[in-house]
Amino acid sequence: MLDSILGSLRVVALATKTDFRSVTSREVAIFEGAMGWGEFSPFLEYSYEESIPWLISAIEAAFVQPPAPLRNEIIVNATLPAIDSPIEIAQLLDSFHGITVVKIKVGGDLQLDLDRIACVRDLRPKAKIRVDVNGLWSVDQASHFLSQVGEIEYIEQPCATLQELRELKKRSSVKVAGDEIIRKAKNPLELNLEGAVDIVMLKVAPLGGILRAMEIAHHYSLPVAVSSALESAIGISYGLKLAAALPHLDFACGLGTGALLAVDVANLPILDGKMKLSEVRPESAVLNKIAVSNERLNWWKNRIRMTWNAGVAMHVEAKGWSI
Repeated sequence: MLDSILGSLRVVALATKTDFRSVTSREVAIFEGAMGWGEFSPFLEYSYEESIPWLISAIEAAFVQPPAPLRNEIIVNATLPAIDSPIEIAQLLDSFHGITVVKIKVGGDLQLDLDRIACVRDLRPKAKIRVDVNGLWSVDQASHFLSQVGEIEYIEQPCATLQELRELKKRSSVKVAGDEIIRKAKNPLELNLEGAVDIVMLKVAPLGGILRAMEIAHHYSLPVAVSSALESAIGISYGLKLAAALPHLDFACGLGTGALLAVDVANLPILDGKMKLSEVRPESAVLNKIAVSNERLNWWKNRIRMTWNAGVAMHVEAKGWSI
């Protein structure tokens, strides 16, 4: 299987429209299997061990039949990076066609965060607001923010630890979504989320694929939201398959992040605030245009080999996956 992955491997650089958590170009590796294309795109600083679930997810996408869908359209939210220009905010929101839920990145300067939210409310007065902190705040910082922000749908990963999240829940009635606390756990199924998390955030690649994400959702029996990890249309299409297969989907999903990219490997549009379940095939002309150098391609091939040897080979063998 490893030879097959490396044999069809393409690596591209996707420029973003704006700075997204210091990312202005997203390198992704894609390969083709019997079930379609898989995407391996852990962020560049991730270790081989941290990249294991990302490669498992990509292999599952390319070689394993996905679960049967229960819905063909997925309601999605807009994702707004930590930008502060009202003009830039308006332009970016306009690229999320028909969306009525906006997730706003916060966690830096408090006043700038509040101003960014106020700007979105002025531009989209009927939109639901949710915020994402990426675990950057102390309990006191999160509590202070929530006392000033006004009504929001939920706050995603305001603090880094379960203990901090429990303390915050004692101070505020705002719903808390758990992201990093789950996907960065050594075993996401062994956490005690009681009193700490109201919503489980599911990201296919960091969790190790659709099957693992569905297992986590079933285990915790909490409301879920599905989100992306700033992937190409191929990775997003796999997130859509997860969202389509879940028995209950209570929140708009953060799968519209292709709107943050200046270029993508395929077109996966947002129409009236929704995205349709579809098979995505990259466009050859686009792949050629945005391909990385041979040096970068070889770097990614080595990364895949090392990640494979770090634990993916054993997982694939245990699952009985084959070409």
